[in-house]
Amino acid sequence: MSTPSRRTAVWLLLLLGGATLAVAAPTWATTTGATALDPVVDVAVSGTTAAPGVGAAALVVVASALALGLVGRVGRWVVLAVAALSGAVATAAALAVALDPAPSARSAVAEATGVTELTSPVSLTPAPWAAAVLGVLVVLAVVWVAAGSRTWVRASSRHERGAGAAAEPASTTTDGGAPDGIDDHDAWDALSRGEDPTDR
Repeated sequence: MSTPSRRTAVWLLLLLGGATLAVAAPTWATTTGATALDPVVDVAVSGTTAAPGVGAAALVVVASALALGLVGRVGRWVVLAVAALSGAVATAAALAVALDPAPSARSAVAEATGVTELTSPVSLTPAPWAAAVLGVLVVLAVVWVAAGSRTWVRASSRHERGAGAAAEPASTTTDGGAPDGIDDHDAWDALSRGEDPTDR
């Protein structure tokens, strides 16, 4: 399997983060409650209400993808760690709702009717399972990117001070006179004898 480029990694995390955010918006569960005036009150629970951690984690993944294109070597590992943790959080939050939707459904019914009693079973949509899968994919993508990022080209150091200083010739003069380490008088004497004063 080929290693991803930096651009590929950025777009992959953007796609996964955006997809996770998209599945957090629609309805995750439906049920009914009752009031004194209405025996049947339909209640729909969105993903952002049932599992707010999923939406928050998706936003962090998107932000991590954008940061990945700007940071250096050390920052890259920090960003990837944050993205992996966000994927794990999204998976855990989505699974909590998928495996036991009753608590979030009761909260939604209580908000709609004023009582927590459910008058029908809770029906789940595929959205929480999709969010859990996307969270796992984020973690796997981070592992793949981390393994391939070792081959990414590092920033050039040709403009650093050390490189510029090393490129200076060793026989530069100070004030337009004799080279460093050679007395002016000795230099003139050597020239009068037809010798090169720098050839030492």
